[in-house]
Amino acid sequence: MGYRAVLGVIRLLLWLFYRRIDIVGAERIPPSGPLLVAANHHNSVVDAMLVLGKFPRRVTVLANAPLFRHPLIGPFLRTIGAVPVHRRAEAGDDPRKNDAMFATVITALRAGGAILIFPEGRTQPRPTLLPLRTGAARILLGAETGEQRHGTVLLPVGLVFERPGIFRDASAIVTVGKPVAIDDCVAEYASAPEAAARRLTDRLAEALRAEIIEAEDQHTVELLGVLEGVVRRAGGLPAQADAGESLAWRRRVMQAARELVMQSPDRVGDFRRRLERYRERLEETGLSDEDLGRPYTAGVVLRWVVTNAASLAMSLPLAIVGMVLHAVPYLLTGVVVRRLRATAEEEATDKMAVGLLLYPASWVVESWLAWRSAAGPGLAMLLVLLVPSGLVALAWRARLARAARQARAFIRFVADRRLLDDLVAEREALAHDVARL
Repeated sequence: MGYRAVLGVIRLLLWLFYRRIDIVGAERIPPSGPLLVAANHHNSVVDAMLVLGKFPRRVTVLANAPLFRHPLIGPFLRTIGAVPVHRRAEAGDDPRKNDAMFATVITALRAGGAILIFPEGRTQPRPTLLPLRTGAARILLGAETGEQRHGTVLLPVGLVFERPGIFRDASAIVTVGKPVAIDDCVAEYASAPEAAARRLTDRLAEALRAEIIEAEDQHTVELLGVLEGVVRRAGGLPAQADAGESLAWRRRVMQAARELVMQSPDRVGDFRRRLERYRERLEETGLSDEDLGRPYTAGVVLRWVVTNAASLAMSLPLAIVGMVLHAVPYLLTGVVVRRLRATAEEEATDKMAVGLLLYPASWVVESWLAWRSAAGPGLAMLLVLLVPSGLVALAWRARLARAARQARAFIRFVADRRLLDDLVAEREALAHDVARL
C-alpha cells in the first residue's frame, strides 16, 4: 500500500513538472521474473522516479545511503523499500557496509523481483556516460551463481532529457534496450570472478551508450532537436515520427558528427555556429519551424486573435483563483531552491522535493483561513476549487506564453516582410548542408 501511494505521488509530480515524457521499448520489460534494470544517471532522484513511474511492475531502487537521511526524500525511499548503497566515500575502508545490500538484492532477484541500479555510481549533468562500476555485474553474477540458474534479465535503460530543470518546459525519454547477454560471463564467474564482472560491465556500458545521446553538453542535445526540425521540414525525415525514431536519428547524427569532426573540424564548427544563429533568430522572433510554413494573412491572424482571446478570457477567472491559491508556495519554492544552490542535476529533484513540502503546508494554512473566514461553506469551496483551479492556471499560463510568442512573431513580421523568407532560406540552406555533410 505504501509503495502504491508513493508511486501515485511520483506520477503526479512527473506529470506536473514535465511537459512530455515518452517511453520507448516498453515491450522489452519482462512482466515477471528476476530483472536487473541498469540506467544512466544525470538527474539525481528524478532518474529513479522516471523508471518507477513508467515501468509496469514494482521496482526496488538502490539509492545512495546519504539520501536516506534527507528529511524529505528519506521517508519516501524507506516507504518504497529502497536499499541503501554505501559509495566508497561513505563506506571508507570497510567494504562490509555493502554486504547487507548485496545479500538483500541477490535474495530479491532470486525471488523474482526487479531491481534498479545506476552503475555509474553517481549523478552528473553532462549527457555522457561515466565509466561504470562493477556493482551491477557482481549483483547479477552473484544471483546467477549456485546450483541452479534463476534467469535474471539485465536490462539497459537510457534516460535522455531536454531542459531537465525547467518546470513545464522539461521533457524526457525513457528508452528500454535489448537485454544484455550474460551466459558466457555467468559460466566464467566461478573460475575468474573479476574478469567475468569486468567483461559484463563493459558489455553493459556498450548497451547503455546505444540507448542515450552522448554529447559534450546539454546545449548540443537541444541543438539536435533544432536540426531535426530543419531536416523534417525540408522533407529529409517523415512529417510524423515517434520518440524512438527521433532518438535513433539524433544518435546517428551525433555519431556522424564525431567521425566528421576528426576529418573536417572547421566545417562542423561553421555548421554548428550557423545552426545556433538560426535557433537564436527563431527565439528572438518567437517563431518555430512550423510557423515558417504558415501564411500570415489578415484572416489567419484575425481568427488566431479571436480564438486565443476568447479562450484566455473564459478561463481567466478560474486561472486567477488558481494563481492566488498557489502563488505563495510557487514563489517560495523558487526562493528555497536558489538558496540551496542546486547543481544542474539536482535542480528538478530539489524543486519537486521542496514543492512537495511547501504546497501541502500552504493548502493547510489556506484551509484554516477559509474555515475561520467563512466556516464550512468557505472550506468546501476552497477544497472544490483547489485542484482544478491550479490545473487551469497551468494551462492558462502555457496558452498565454504561446500567444505572446506568436504575437511577437507577427509584430516582427509586419515590421520586416522579408523575415519569413530569410528564415525559410536559412533553414533550407542548413538542410542542404547537413545532407552534404
